[in-house]
Amino acid sequence: MLKRYQVLLNDWLADHIRKISERYDISFSETIRGALCLAYLTLIAKDYPDYKIDLKSTNRRISLKRGNYEKVGRELFHRDLSKIYFEAHKAIEFFWNEEKRQGRRGAGRSM
Repeated sequence: MLKRYQVLLNDWLADHIRKISERYDISFSETIRGALCLAYLTLIAKDYPDYKIDLKSTNRRISLKRGNYEKVGRELFHRDLSKIYFEAHKAIEFFWNEEKRQGRRGAGRSM
């Protein structure tokens, strides 16, 4: 389920997100969601090196970094994006469970 929020972005960041969304023909919101999910995956993996993230089943992220969207195709791109969302959801749940287990402040609140 998606919720609507108003987000204020710096001009340079909004320009970057707009360019990425145009390049890959996805909405501005979807670009932000994907970027946030990748950022959280990176941060959680850094904080908890033992937590394994399963994004190695495909090597398409490297292709996307190089701008080879046409080689990957829209369907595979969206499948990978869905996998990123799924893995980020699992990682965030893991993070909050670890926070609760370690008795850290704010662990009882939902994200």
